[in-house]
Amino acid sequence: MPDIIEPKVLKGFRDYLPRDETARRGLMEVLERVFRASGYTPIDTPALEYAEILLGKGGGETDKQSYRFRDNGDRDVALRFDLTVPFARFMAAHADELYLPFRRYHMAKVWRGENTQRGRFREFVQCDFDIVGVDSSSADAEILILIADALSALEVGGFTIRLSHRGVFNRFLSSLGAAGSSVAVLRLVDKLDKIGAEEVLRLLEAEIGAGAAAKVLLFVTAKGDFDETLAAMEQMAGGPADDTRRLREIWRDAKAAGIGGSVRLDPSVTRGLDYYTGVVFETNLSALPDIGSVCSGGRYDELASLYTKKKLPGVGAAIGLDRLLAALDELGLSKGAQAYTRVVILNIEEGLEPRLHSLARALRAQGIETEIYPERRKLAQQFAYAERKGVPFALILGKDEAERGVVQMKDLASRESVELPAPGPESALDASAAARFVRERSAG
Repeated sequence: MPDIIEPKVLKGFRDYLPRDETARRGLMEVLERVFRASGYTPIDTPALEYAEILLGKGGGETDKQSYRFRDNGDRDVALRFDLTVPFARFMAAHADELYLPFRRYHMAKVWRGENTQRGRFREFVQCDFDIVGVDSSSADAEILILIADALSALEVGGFTIRLSHRGVFNRFLSSLGAAGSSVAVLRLVDKLDKIGAEEVLRLLEAEIGAGAAAKVLLFVTAKGDFDETLAAMEQMAGGPADDTRRLREIWRDAKAAGIGGSVRLDPSVTRGLDYYTGVVFETNLSALPDIGSVCSGGRYDELASLYTKKKLPGVGAAIGLDRLLAALDELGLSKGAQAYTRVVILNIEEGLEPRLHSLARALRAQGIETEIYPERRKLAQQFAYAERKGVPFALILGKDEAERGVVQMKDLASRESVELPAPGPESALDASAAARFVRERSAG
């Protein structure tokens, strides 16, 4: 007999048991309704791309984290590390087939070989939503509003969307004579929440000198309400410009949409990826800020230029679904998995299987998710199966019930049983009474 292979999983990767996967898909279903309600349509792209496609603009740190290898055809390929870069390639390839502006959402797995920590894995699901083909404050504000709508629909509790603008920060760096170090400075500032102000200051001093480093730290820690913080940023960046006007317009639209209380201007938000060119944002849960951002994004007006000469400005955000699930579990806000099956038909009498399948199909036709226990066993075993799976109702059809043209419907939570009329073997598949029982009990 061959040796048994240990059923182990790679570090940073996970199996999802039915309870966890059902909960995750439940969140995805909510998000899909929110996205579609705002006119966003789904797309998909390959998990595996040519490495030159993925690694052209993500940035040095992301390049190091990418799963890159040569395939059987000796092609240089990589697994996607986010959904934005593949989307830029997608738009360049299909722009002539699409309408602009184009609103999309995409929910899929991505892979990053980074250090694992709470809520952060090497394989995880992102939920992206973007508008491409327009550069306007209205589009920027729409993404913020959609973030708020999505998190509200997911019932995550309080949250703050922290907003800034790469253009203002780059102008400020130019005023310091540090424009040539902008990429390095942006990445260091992006680590402020992770390593603290003291360590960021030390690293900035090594990069741009002590005087400039102190001013950068002052800039990114500006305090006050939105208007006060923006005035301070504007003054330090050299005065009014298109970037600060854009921030004022976004703030105006956010307040008009009723989400002003959830938006905060935070100049420390820079985002570590190189492709962002305008507004950038991160979203934190009020009750669990130290888990990090659960929804991040920004404007990327030049990303598609890697693949096409067409101007395809875009803005979007991504919800890290696995991190969000971890946060909800920690906060006790997870609703838990709901069984897809609402009725299990018990199998207790030989020769009645045809009736059971007729009943099951009749209930499904009524919109009631139904399954049949696939073999005859003791009732206790079948009830235990239903309860362990989380099925709320059981249907019992034995010889006596079949002769009398009834079924027993049992509420597994209350243990209450009700006798209901059932269709005979030759009658039309009408299970309306049983379906009504399930709906009424489920609503109650």
